[in-house]
Amino acid sequence: MKGYVFHGPGQAAWEEVADPGIQEPTDAIVRVDAVTICGTDLHILKGDVPEVRPGTVLGHEAVGEIVETGGDVRTLRPGDRVLVSCISACGRCRYCREAMYGQCLGGGGWILGHLIDGTQAEYVRVPYADLSVHALPGAVRNEEAVLLADIFPTAYEVGVLNGHVRPGDTVAVVGAGPIGLAAIATARLFAPERIVAVDLAASRLEAARKLGAEAVADASEGPEQLIADLTDGLGADVVIEAVGVPESFELCTRMVRPGGHVANVGVHGKPATLHLEDLWIKNITITTGLVDTHSTPTLLRMTAAGRLPTAQLVTHGFPIDSMEEAYEVFAHAGETGALKVVLGGPRREIVPVPTA
Repeated sequence: MKGYVFHGPGQAAWEEVADPGIQEPTDAIVRVDAVTICGTDLHILKGDVPEVRPGTVLGHEAVGEIVETGGDVRTLRPGDRVLVSCISACGRCRYCREAMYGQCLGGGGWILGHLIDGTQAEYVRVPYADLSVHALPGAVRNEEAVLLADIFPTAYEVGVLNGHVRPGDTVAVVGAGPIGLAAIATARLFAPERIVAVDLAASRLEAARKLGAEAVADASEGPEQLIADLTDGLGADVVIEAVGVPESFELCTRMVRPGGHVANVGVHGKPATLHLEDLWIKNITITTGLVDTHSTPTLLRMTAAGRLPTAQLVTHGFPIDSMEEAYEVFAHAGETGALKVVLGGPRREIVPVPTA
């Protein structure tokens, strides 16, 4: 088969690789029908994730069809259309028993495209398949479902839930890329008073408005003052960091009110300064996190019911063998306007199910 193989910082190629096979009785082999590219993949290509060894197939998000299962797989069979989660879960360790699948001690966690070959290929081996893939309803299209593999559960769990968004809150989202936009969409489920999006790109701020942000601010023009004006000087109840650079994290800590929450979602490659000389007295809660994907079944049901605008984030589509072109478009989002790119075949037709 072919896959997108990492060869070291700045080097990757779509090339021939060995077909995956069943290695453990809990494995499944999935034919990949749709895949997307994550900002974390760009971090890997920059060399920010040294655990990824040269020769690894990248990618941790996919929709596809089960073609083979190991002898211990109980809930799946060949022919099932499934969502491959970015997180694998053994289901037995302490963290899995607490639904903290991202911290799995039994050989799971974030392993696809990180510690083992990932999903940016024609086929992928998925460990612990019973807990690491989700059957898809026919009404959810591939390009909608693939966004539920990572960015929507990440934004919802690490941003909105960790940030304790509540009705009536002022929520500021710093970074209106795919994760930030998914945070805006899922924060709206909790009826905040207002959501403010902060970014440098006018096109992304416009996308944030379309997804429900009541106000937007250019990150270079002092968004702290806008937050102060909107909140009578208090600051935002919740600030979600969705960029992953020191400047954006420090901006978040300046925008939050005393007693508020800063939920860091961005992947940081450099240290950020924590200004405890200012923050120690303000009763601020700062959270970090790797997604656990415990919310994926809920988000799937909401997507099937038309409650989540997943497809609105997809701006570019490619055949799966155009991986290198898709990476170029996604990596240069400032010029291309890319939010999420989806690679795969033609869209499936949705056949209405007759009601009784």
